Amino acid sequence: MSERPGLSHAIRAALLTGEASAKVFAARQVARDWRLGRLRFDLGDDDAAPMPDRPAWPDDLDLLPPSQMPKRGKGGSERGRIALWHALAHIEFVAIDLALDIVGRFGGQMGEAFASDFLGVAADEAMHFALLDRKLASLGSHYGALPAHDGLWQAARDTAGDVGARLAVVPMVLEARGLDVTPATRDRVASSGDSRGAAILQRILDDEIRHVSLGTKHFSRVAAARGENPPELWRKLVESHFAGVIKPPFNDSARRSAGLSLEFYGALAS
Repeated sequence: MSERPGLSHAIRAALLTGEASAKVFAARQVARDWRLGRLRFDLGDDDAAPMPDRPAWPDDLDLLPPSQMPKRGKGGSERGRIALWHALAHIEFVAIDLALDIVGRFGGQMGEAFASDFLGVAADEAMHFALLDRKLASLGSHYGALPAHDGLWQAARDTAGDVGARLAVVPMVLEARGLDVTPATRDRVASSGDSRGAAILQRILDDEIRHVSLGTKHFSRVAAARGENPPELWRKLVESHFAGVIKPPFNDSARRSAGLSLEFYGALAS
C-alpha cells in the first residue's frame, strides 16, 4: 500500500489554485482528507512542501492598494449592494488562503490539533465565499467584477516569520474586527428586506466568533510557551506587526465569547 500524501503538499496545491470555485473545492477537499486520515502529517519534515510567498488568485481580479479603492457608493443602490457583497466575498476568499497558510507555515511547530482547527477554519471560509459568490450571482454580478485590495495578504506577509504575530494580527485583530462590524451590516441588510442576505451574514458572524476563539486559544499556548502574559504579548506583537489602528466601536460580548477580553485590546484602542 502506497504511503499517504503529505498534508503540506495538499495545502500548497490548494494555495496555488487560482480560480475561485476550484480553490473552494480544493480547500474543502484538504480539510476533508485530513479529517478522514487520508493525509500524512508531514509539516516540519525535511521533505515538506514550502508555502508560497503568496497564493494564486483569479487572473481577472484587479488588485489595488487599499488607499486607491473606489468608494462603494450608497448601500441602497444596486451598485452599492454589489460593491458590499463583492467586498465581503473578497475578504472570505483571502481568508481561505490565510487559514491554509497558517497550517502549512506553522503547523510543524504547533502540532496536529492546531492543523485540525485551522483546516476547519479554511473549510468554513470556503463555504462563506461560496454563499457570497452565489449572492453576487443573484445580483447579476460575480467575484472579480470589481477591484479588490491586497491589504489582507499583506498582513500575512508581515507575520510570515512568527506564529505568535500571525495569530495576534489575523484572527485576533482582522477577524475580530468582523465581529464588530458585521452585526450593523446584517441589520442594514435585513432592514432593506433582504432576509437571505441577513441570514448569510449571521452565519458568517457565528462562525467567526469560533475562529477568533481558536486564534485566541492557540495564541495563549504560544504565550505560555514563551513565559509571557497573553494580553501583554499580544499588544507587543500588534504594535510591531500591525500598521493599522484598533478602533471602536467594539462588539464586546462577541469578543468575550471568543475569549478576547478588553484586557487585550483596551489599551490599544484609539
